Amino acid sequence: MSDRVLTQPALADLAAVPATSRWVSSGPVRLHALDYGGDGVPVLVIPGITTPAIGMDFVARELTDLVRPIVLDVRGRGFSDDGAGYALEDYAADTEAVIAGLGLDRPLLLGHSMGARIAAFTAAKSATAPRGTILVDPPMSGPGRGPYPTTLAAFQDQLRQARRGTDADEVAASWPHWPRREQELRARWLASCGDEAVAATHRGFESEDFFDFWPAVPGPSVLVHGGDSPVVTAGGAAEAARANAAARLVEVPDAGHMVFWDNPRVALGTLREILRELI
Repeated sequence: MSDRVLTQPALADLAAVPATSRWVSSGPVRLHALDYGGDGVPVLVIPGITTPAIGMDFVARELTDLVRPIVLDVRGRGFSDDGAGYALEDYAADTEAVIAGLGLDRPLLLGHSMGARIAAFTAAKSATAPRGTILVDPPMSGPGRGPYPTTLAAFQDQLRQARRGTDADEVAASWPHWPRREQELRARWLASCGDEAVAATHRGFESEDFFDFWPAVPGPSVLVHGGDSPVVTAGGAAEAARANAAARLVEVPDAGHMVFWDNPRVALGTLREILRELI
């Protein structure tokens, strides 16, 4: 039995989202995405470990005059099915299934955190290179490296809190600087993320080395990181620059790992500038 929960208040949030639900099959896994439409270059947006698609609505809706954002509910989150596995190979297969199933012509890949690792792995391994990749604060942990800064126990506590019922005020205790709407969405949608999806992905952060595939990510590629991020440290950014000299690194000041949530104005402005260069 699934441990995931979607309540009526959460479903009602979709009424305010200017996007259309799209469905694609990746083998037996049914995947859901929010398609913001338009005739622009498609940008497939891949969220982080505990962020369903609606959690990046505030990012996607700021880009619709430039591109066609499509935000994925990654397997085990939101409306997408659970999967038998949550390795990077599984996530990359889903990403390619969405690109093929929606007929996206060489989309840009935009990922945050877990999603940035997925985007990088897909770009490095796919037979068809994307138009470009934008990786926002990808976890650089892996074998022989430091642990991912947020423990699995902390994620599990957050999931239990969400399932017993939480609200924006309680979320604000952990994320005080987030916009209020994003605190509210976090409170209502975190319970849609599965325990095994989160646990397996967290294990992958420490068993699958970002630097094993990052050097093979083709250009154009931009790595965006928070200036105060504990995930992409100054040392990690320097190593990333050495490992893939063709990539461009961009720092967002006054932002931690949750770059868009921590400093929305600057982060979204930076993203728009990058997209203008890539489309």
